[in-house]
Amino acid sequence: MTRIVLVDDHRIIIDSLSVLFDTMQGVEVIGTFDDSRKVIPFLRKNSVDVLITDLTMPFLDGIALTVQVKREFPDLKVLMLTVNDAPDLIRDAFLAGVAGYVVKKAGRKELERAIHSVAKGDLYYSQEVMATILAGQDAGRINDKAMLNSLTQRELEILRLLVAEKSSSQIASELYISSGTVENHRYNLFKKLGVSNVVGAVKFALKYKLVD
Repeated sequence: MTRIVLVDDHRIIIDSLSVLFDTMQGVEVIGTFDDSRKVIPFLRKNSVDVLITDLTMPFLDGIALTVQVKREFPDLKVLMLTVNDAPDLIRDAFLAGVAGYVVKKAGRKELERAIHSVAKGDLYYSQEVMATILAGQDAGRINDKAMLNSLTQRELEILRLLVAEKSSSQIASELYISSGTVENHRYNLFKKLGVSNVVGAVKFALKYKLVD
């Protein structure tokens, strides 16, 4: 079951979406907020898989909320659901760490697909968003930055040690974990970066100056 928190400053939209989500298999709304300032305290007390938020809101807008959420809960997936489809806003949202961006005119099937996609760790672009970012030629930058934001602290540690040419056994010894755990992290790391070997991971690390 994918546990969802919904944030929108219009209560009628929250109520309508809550009814819609109730018809989706494997989705459970566990919290709704029309005041974005109340979200972080709720997340500290509850297990949440996906945060669905509007972009333009009083107090904390969707991008500012995403930055705060990803800082404290880096593994929480954020899906932006908004009427805004301006290229600069889409770019800023992905650079802030959102995993998906859907415009509110999307249908039920697309919204359900977006929720399940981001919940399992994938990025999701609605058709309108994809057309916009491709027209602006921002897709590559957004994808790379989103991948960087998706890395856990442990994965970053292992990436830096791989760049230092450490073997799995050496990494395990240095981090006080088993070699099997290192291999699991390596697998997840390579999958997120879309690479098949250490060389590809090293290139990514050097590109984003993750190592000295």
